[in-house]
Amino acid sequence: MTNDTSLALSTQDCLVAVMVAVSASDGDIGTTELIKIQSAVNLLPIFADFDVDRIKPVSQMVFDLFEQEDGLDALFGLIREALQDRFNETAYALACDVAAADGTLEEAELRLLEEIRYELNIDRLHAAAIERGARARHLS
Repeated sequence: MTNDTSLALSTQDCLVAVMVAVSASDGDIGTTELIKIQSAVNLLPIFADFDVDRIKPVSQMVFDLFEQEDGLDALFGLIREALQDRFNETAYALACDVAAADGTLEEAELRLLEEIRYELNIDRLHAAAIERGARARHLS
């Protein structure tokens, strides 16, 4: 994949992009967050046929978009176009897990999670349940 963001994304690419976006939202991609992304890709059935070499170009696409003025809107446009609705809650759950992985939620991460809920049309009650599960999994 090149830096051409017009290329079609797979479902898995979209899920990776959401996780990377949450991790990068506070300006610091922590080791714990990277490990969470890698373990999700390695362990979850949705990634069974995913080429892990795609993580780097998808991540670079997210970073490139974050440098643009309307990059977040562009990212959500790409994700809405490529991600089937039935995976919206999966994307939100993965985003919550990455955000919670380091034990703290920065303001930028909270804002991006709110934006993801809105952009992916996640019902508020479902979002609360997903958030509660992420919090429970990452208590230390």
